[in-house]
Amino acid sequence: MEFGCHLPQFGPVATRHNIVTFARRMEALGYDSLWISDHVVIPWTIRSRYPYNPTGQFPLAPNAHWPEPLITLGLVAAVTERVKLGTTILVLPHRHPVLTAKMIATLDDLSGGRVVLGAGVGWMEEEITILGAPFAKRGAWSDEAIKIMRTCWSQEKAAFTGQFFSFDAIGCFPQPVRKTIPILIGGNTRPALRRVAELGDGWHAAFPAPDKLEEGLRILREECKKADRRFEDLAITLRAGVSIRKGKSSDRRPMTGTPEEIVSDIRRYKALGVTTLLLESRQRDLDDMIQIHETFARDIRPAV
Repeated sequence: MEFGCHLPQFGPVATRHNIVTFARRMEALGYDSLWISDHVVIPWTIRSRYPYNPTGQFPLAPNAHWPEPLITLGLVAAVTERVKLGTTILVLPHRHPVLTAKMIATLDDLSGGRVVLGAGVGWMEEEITILGAPFAKRGAWSDEAIKIMRTCWSQEKAAFTGQFFSFDAIGCFPQPVRKTIPILIGGNTRPALRRVAELGDGWHAAFPAPDKLEEGLRILREECKKADRRFEDLAITLRAGVSIRKGKSSDRRPMTGTPEEIVSDIRRYKALGVTTLLLESRQRDLDDMIQIHETFARDIRPAV
């Protein structure tokens, strides 16, 4: 199992100094990848339900500092040498797919082939509508976007005809180092898992407890069978909130608790087939973030 970290990105902690310092320290600690999330704008009024907490309320204010992910990964690429650079996730309807293909391929080329694209359709109707994509058709739009990006990355004369985009032969260079980018599809719904089976190189699950992950994997196996795709060829990556505590609690969430409890959680995820575990810690300040990941690297990772 590989281990990654979420970069400082939310609020006051998301400064150049903190991002650079954190990235360099995590690479030195032996982490395999660094990841970043995606929102372009945060509307002052949000009626869409946030899917990752019980209240449905988006956790950050509209004026919270939130650097653009691909530009930020360009900075991280320049100050690191080995770690993979991932998005968790890039919301495809936020950007024109040809422009996205160009930006990601450039990042991959300049970083020496280190990019992993976590991609999804998004959940915030207000933001997606502002940026110009049809929210009700964002699934089909995103499917087409993935096909366009793969075309731009692999063909000298890239052309495409589809429902939302059509264009004659274009050159879109540089292309990725390996003529492709691994695409990990985010989302926990059946349509998302269908997208993994048909178009993705893996599943990027967000915050599921082990039983929910197991149910998602069961559905993914069904979708792979429908798509005539080998389930075993897919990477299974997991984004999880980590909180290391001294005392035990009877009602703890997975990946929270003592080092021993977290080791047990990770072993269960590993047994289910998770190949990469992305750790997201609280983002209070830089020293706190580094301390959490140092503790994980020292007390938890060797025991898994």
